Amino acid sequence: MTATTFDRRTINLRALNSLTKYPSIPTYHQLDPRNGSLTDEHIPFTGEVIGTEKVDGTNSRIILLPDGGYMLGSREELLHANGDLIHNPALGIVEHLQPVVGQLNPLGTAVNAAVVFYLELYGGKIGGQAKQYSARGAVGWRLFDVAYIDHLDERLTWPAERISGWRDNGGQKFATEDELREESQSNGLDLTPRLFNADGNTLPHSIEDMHAYLRSCLPGTCVSLDDSAKGEAEGIVLRTPDRSVIAKARFQDYERTLKRRASGR
Repeated sequence: MTATTFDRRTINLRALNSLTKYPSIPTYHQLDPRNGSLTDEHIPFTGEVIGTEKVDGTNSRIILLPDGGYMLGSREELLHANGDLIHNPALGIVEHLQPVVGQLNPLGTAVNAAVVFYLELYGGKIGGQAKQYSARGAVGWRLFDVAYIDHLDERLTWPAERISGWRDNGGQKFATEDELREESQSNGLDLTPRLFNADGNTLPHSIEDMHAYLRSCLPGTCVSLDDSAKGEAEGIVLRTPDRSVIAKARFQDYERTLKRRASGR
């Protein structure tokens, strides 16, 4: 990355953490906050839609900084920076992703900018669904997004409320599908599986039809780590090529909703 006067030892780490957190992805059918069931209201898509497998692991970050350094983080907190004598061992993120950093040479570099690689670390003992990918403890990771955080010096001075509002309202600049593929190929990182390209107008609107659509598109996970995997998939992420619209559809949400409807609750 291009060198600047940026110094990670003197910056506001809370601000950097917030600036680079991955925003929540809404569900395709809206969740009812009262009981967690899906409602009939859904996110409309038009034009091309890309369906990718949603891998059930832990959201991880590799943050490449303007001074040539890096930091590793979970979804919620920073865990390690290069040169640190001690790191947080949470979920094995540092252990497994630290060796990956040396191979990264992002395309979207700029002065006074950070590049954030978002990877799903899965398998091992990561979460309750780890055995869907390996019952022997194998661990894998898949790239699912890249963000380019420009004007970093300025943004690091923002108050916490401004940063979270900026992030939650689409302030982060994410790679397009073409850029994401290029970053994946040039940095030797496998993407989450691409399942289909569809016309957004053809996506199912009802909960029943969307559940059937999930089953037809993803009968089992595409990222098993060995032959001991149980093989069930978590769901699908729907996104436009420019990532301006994105939503997730998880099997458990649809199955829970349909079960409640069938029981009359």
